[in-house]
Amino acid sequence: MKAKQNVFRLTLRSNSSQIAKVEPFLNKVNRTLHLDEIQFHKLMVSVTEAVNNAIIHGNKSHPSKRVIVICEIRPGWLVVIVSDQGKGFKVERVSSPIKDENVLKESGRGIFLMKTLMDKVIYDVNQSGVQVQLWLDLSK
Repeated sequence: MKAKQNVFRLTLRSNSSQIAKVEPFLNKVNRTLHLDEIQFHKLMVSVTEAVNNAIIHGNKSHPSKRVIVICEIRPGWLVVIVSDQGKGFKVERVSSPIKDENVLKESGRGIFLMKTLMDKVIYDVNQSGVQVQLWLDLSK
């Protein structure tokens, strides 16, 4: 974990056990931000979902691939960028977990949760992988 002028960085191996590192990392970020319990919970759930998706769906749990989490504190915003080294996907093709045929499925809720809990979610698919930006409005 590195911090430099309101930028925090975490590098994770593509192994599900690495998800346990998200909470201590976000706690460190929150020592600067002082988010209330609700905002911190939204952040925790969203970043955990993004990291989980990056490890499992993006990097396919490949041991040589990494997931990078960067938290940038900007005026009025916290921007969390989660990057993987996967081939990408088309977010519009992901099925809604609230449709009747998907309600009982064990997966498929991560993107829905991120979009519901964050103020803005932006996906960027490029040659080096997928990057999701999770924006939390700090003025709320």
